[in-house]
Amino acid sequence: MDTGITARLDRIGSDGRYVIVPMDHGITLGAVKGLKDIESTIGAVTRGGADAVLTQKGIASRVHDHKNDAGYIVHLNASTVIGPDSNDKRMTGTVQEAIAAGADAVSLHLNVGSNYEPKQITDLAEVCDTASKFGIPVLAMSYARGPGIDEHDAESLGHAVRLAEELGADVVKTAYSGDPESFEHVVESTRLPVVIAGGAPEGDKATLEAVRGAMDAGGAGVSIGRSVFQHDDPEAIARAVSGVVHDDLSAEDALDEAGLSVEV
Repeated sequence: MDTGITARLDRIGSDGRYVIVPMDHGITLGAVKGLKDIESTIGAVTRGGADAVLTQKGIASRVHDHKNDAGYIVHLNASTVIGPDSNDKRMTGTVQEAIAAGADAVSLHLNVGSNYEPKQITDLAEVCDTASKFGIPVLAMSYARGPGIDEHDAESLGHAVRLAEELGADVVKTAYSGDPESFEHVVESTRLPVVIAGGAPEGDKATLEAVRGAMDAGGAGVSIGRSVFQHDDPEAIARAVSGVVHDDLSAEDALDEAGLSVEV
């Protein structure tokens, strides 16, 4: 099924680079800004250049008519911020359900170093095994999160991305370590394409500088949610992120070409 995986990776990226906008936060955070009218947001970010969008399976019917031929990823586990522990990601779907929902790929979240790591390792291994039989790529969102762990430590992030490769994922997402020099270790820890998460919004320039740093370190792109879908102009910020990932623009040039003001 390598042919199927390769073909579908081309649907969620371009030339081995990825601009993915996850919008599965409705379970985690609720119907926050950008997610109430998710149809409009999906239309905006894909017009701006997002290669793929990502949701839970129940939102699939709200995705397809608005994604402008971009790829579609279905996320397979979740937790909430009001539950007992947001690190405790529980399964919310299967590979087969994702295929039925029209997905080009599936994704799964792991918190490496948390109390829930053993079950999440098992979940990822099982998802990768099933997905490979159907030629479906797996995006592993593999973070270093747990008691006493620095979520941006390059050594821990390197371990997290290597774990994803060892279990059979095709692309891995993790946190940015903060600078290109340390992030090189993360990228070199795996043969998988490494994309960075966005986290809580910190401003357009900070977001794009992190993307630029990750790309300079050998990263393969981004999977950024809130900094894109909660932006006042989701289409413009998606265009700016795509400019850095796909056109090798600087943060400043990407902002300028997207019509966004350069913060001072």
